[in-house]
Amino acid sequence: MQYQSKAAIRPLVAALVFAFASAGAVQAQDAKPAADPAVANQLDPNSAEKDAKLLDKYQAVKVEDGKYFDKDGAPTYHITNDGKKFDWYAYSGYRRYHAECHVCHGPDAMGSTYAPALKDSLKRISYEEFIGIIAGGKQDISSSGTNVMPAFGDNKNVMCYADDLYTYLKARASGAMPRVRPTDKEEKPEAAKKAEKECLGG
Repeated sequence: MQYQSKAAIRPLVAALVFAFASAGAVQAQDAKPAADPAVANQLDPNSAEKDAKLLDKYQAVKVEDGKYFDKDGAPTYHITNDGKKFDWYAYSGYRRYHAECHVCHGPDAMGSTYAPALKDSLKRISYEEFIGIIAGGKQDISSSGTNVMPAFGDNKNVMCYADDLYTYLKARASGAMPRVRPTDKEEKPEAAKKAEKECLGG
C-alpha cells in the first residue's frame, strides 16, 4: 500500500498525541532551547557533519508532561548536560527501535540491503507520514524489485511507542544522537507511565 493521505491518518495521530502528550492535562510551558553548542558538536562517528537545518527545525520549543515538541507541534528530542542527557522519549525510542525495527532497518537506523536507513528517511517525511507508514505499511515497486514494509497498526509493542520511535529517529536524522546507547536520560514522566499502561491495557 502506498503512503496514506494526511486526512486519513489524522484521527490516528490525534489519538496518539492524546495518549502520549495530553495524559495528565498539565499546561504546556516553554522549554529551554535544545540547540546549545555542545549538542551541535556531538558528531556521529559515521557522519561527516551535522544537519544544521534539521537541528534548528527539530529544536524543542515546548514541553508538556516531560514530552518535547518542535515549532510545528511534532514530538522531538531534548538534550542537556553538554549533549549527554537525553529526554525519556528519545531514550525509549532507542530501546524500542533496537527491539522492534533494527532487524530490517539496521543497527542505529543505518539501513540494510533490503530496508532503508530511517535516519535518512526522517529527513524527508513528516510526522503524519511516519505514523501512517507504521500503522498501514508501505510498498515500493521499482525495476529492481519490490520492498514491503508490514503494517504494525495492531502491534501494541510498536504503536504504543510510535512517538518514542519518531523522536529517536529525529535525533538520529539530525545527528544529535550518536550511534551509541544513551548513558544518561531524564526520569520517565508520570504521563508516560500512565499512557503506556492505558495503551498496553495493563
